Amino acid sequence: MREQKPRAVCVGEVLIELARGADGRFALSCGGDTFNTAVYLARAGVDVAFATAVGADPYSDSIVALAAAEGVSEHLILRVPGRLPGLCLIENGPDGKRSFQSWREGAPVRDLFELPDWTRIAEGLILARLIYFTGITLSLFSNNGLGRLLAVLEVARAQGAKVAFDGNFRPRGWNGDLARTRTVFIETLKRVDIALPTFDDEAVLWGDPSPETTVARLQAFGIGEIVVKNGPNSALVAVAGAVEFVPVPEVVVPVDATAAGDGFNAGYLAARLDGRDPAQAAGAAHRLAGDVIRHPGALVPRASAAMH
Repeated sequence: MREQKPRAVCVGEVLIELARGADGRFALSCGGDTFNTAVYLARAGVDVAFATAVGADPYSDSIVALAAAEGVSEHLILRVPGRLPGLCLIENGPDGKRSFQSWREGAPVRDLFELPDWTRIAEGLILARLIYFTGITLSLFSNNGLGRLLAVLEVARAQGAKVAFDGNFRPRGWNGDLARTRTVFIETLKRVDIALPTFDDEAVLWGDPSPETTVARLQAFGIGEIVVKNGPNSALVAVAGAVEFVPVPEVVVPVDATAAGDGFNAGYLAARLDGRDPAQAAGAAHRLAGDVIRHPGALVPRASAAMH
């Protein structure tokens, strides 16, 4: 009998965010790509934990409190006294796009797999049915930390876990070092079951001329389930030898494009965990991404989320 609430673990960073409003004032919140996905998974009824490291300060307390309020288990959030989470300033452009400036070099999550308590994270991942992270997650860690993460993924997969990965390539996080980025991605892709890339990112990092090229490149790693996001265009779903374009059901003019991909990934993974086929899951993912971009900020207010 299928479990009612599958266990998933998302791995990554939560930043303290200061976003400038129309009145010029800054509002305080927190977010991060994999954290946003964890929240949307929890809202979909998935039993999900978030693995990260934060400080022991009031701002870190607010991160843990938000996770708890959203139903995201915080038992894999390590607390590191004397250090602070990263900070991000967000400016909104007239076209709905946001610009970001961040200060995150000293954030404790960068040492997630090198902290004294890192084996707690490893144990949580090995027990998971689904592990999700992104290229932004990978950009945080040293080579030693990456080696530990990849080794843990191998053990988890041997225990039956599925690994889902979104390249989510941001050059600044890699200090523009494309050679290192590609090397880390290649080693990671050998350990991935579900790839959820965005075509624009793949074109920048790999020079892919089309979503079909992205699929072929990822299939060469033995990845059996691939969904290429392509903005307002169709998502390309490739599973078990079949390739299908799943159109966006309704093109939405974005109020704020932030976290569209994070929402898409959550919608897709939640639907797959619920037993729906990949094309149905991509449709559900499009709908959630459409909801996300109708609202300012990464997380749709809960009252609005309940209405859709």
